[in-house]
Amino acid sequence: MSGIIDEPLLRAINDKYRIFNQMIDREMLEADDSSSFTFSAKDNLCTKEFQARAGSKILEGYRPPFDATPVRKLREAGGLLLGKTNMDEFGFGTFSTNSGFDIPLNPFDTGRACGGSSGGAAAAAALIEGHVALGVSTGGSISAPASFCGVYGLTPTYGRVSRYGLIDYGNSLDKVGLLSRSIADIRRLLPVISGSDPKDPTSCTQPRLEISSKKIRRLALPKEAMANISPEVELIFRHALEMMKQELGISVHEVSMPSLRFAMPAYYILATTEASTNLARYCGMRFGVPEKDVSQHFNDFFSGVRSECFGPEAKRRILLGTFCRMVGFRDKYYLKSLAVRQLITKEYRTVFDEHDLIVTPTMPFVAPRFEEIAKMKPLEMYSADFLTIPPNLTGLPHLSAPCGYTSSMPVGMQFVAPHWDESGLISMGEEWESAFQRKNPEVAQ
Repeated sequence: MSGIIDEPLLRAINDKYRIFNQMIDREMLEADDSSSFTFSAKDNLCTKEFQARAGSKILEGYRPPFDATPVRKLREAGGLLLGKTNMDEFGFGTFSTNSGFDIPLNPFDTGRACGGSSGGAAAAAALIEGHVALGVSTGGSISAPASFCGVYGLTPTYGRVSRYGLIDYGNSLDKVGLLSRSIADIRRLLPVISGSDPKDPTSCTQPRLEISSKKIRRLALPKEAMANISPEVELIFRHALEMMKQELGISVHEVSMPSLRFAMPAYYILATTEASTNLARYCGMRFGVPEKDVSQHFNDFFSGVRSECFGPEAKRRILLGTFCRMVGFRDKYYLKSLAVRQLITKEYRTVFDEHDLIVTPTMPFVAPRFEEIAKMKPLEMYSADFLTIPPNLTGLPHLSAPCGYTSSMPVGMQFVAPHWDESGLISMGEEWESAFQRKNPEVAQ
């Protein structure tokens, strides 16, 4: 059996925290004798041994005959795939509570959410020693769970990592990234999964990734980012900024980015529009659970499968996206949102002219309890992502790092870098890691 993982302990952890919806079996572990590290893949990444269901019952039984490019590259680098991690259905959520299967539980408090939509990935990174989790971010699905679970989560520039083998949510927004307890693991494996891939045209025009050590000395803090932050998160975040000034010699300057307030409406128009077209293929014919009664009218045939197998949040986003791309609304919503995306990108570039990175809290509050989430309205849930959406909308690379604890729950801060400058993020993460004492959840200590 592989000497890098204790199989009974892994199963005990999964039973308690519901990290995986499918796990490697004992025979596969026993057959492995050459792996040097373990990793997991979010359920919307295709892998040979497991189903790829993207957290949705409509893909029950779909078993791809190939690996997604990032999965293949990690295997070739000596990684052992432990399983597929739980997530919100197709990535539609902030707390991983919209899953068609299990809902992952926070490693620091099982009564709280892991964050979404890469909730299982963040929990795996927090609970399994030396583990690296492949996550996918569309509007913050790596940063949010990394913040709630107290790990590092790096979302690369759009196009840095091939999306071949990824079950799409929003094609112009989706990015594959890494979550880990240590920034050193991300530094080691980001170059492995990066690079041009002829199977994904959006990865073919990128500059070569060369990670070098940079001195980060000037950070920008948009004053608009501090609105609606909970008092306990703001206290921890301000303390972290003071640590950076005192111990690392990094200066922080307040700036104004008024266009950030337009990011959330623009994002939800673009994301739901793209999602509604992507999900149209799951109708019980080529993809999705098959409808057995083929004598029905095609409207009944399609709607029967989709009504039964899509969850409420997927249906909500399909309806929103379909509305936005109705005849007559294209200019009013979709094209205007594209213009907003360009406006925000331009404002980011202006700030980067005089600063190395932009820093904000990652999430406005610590991981909420499940009973609190049950009382939230959809708009309140969407609003929780107001700090992670802008860099995702503009395709900028960003890193969430743990920066403190309140009532034993982790708090995260987010660094945003110019396009293709993952080196700056990793250098900042390494400087911060040298000064900050990260805590493991009790079961992982």
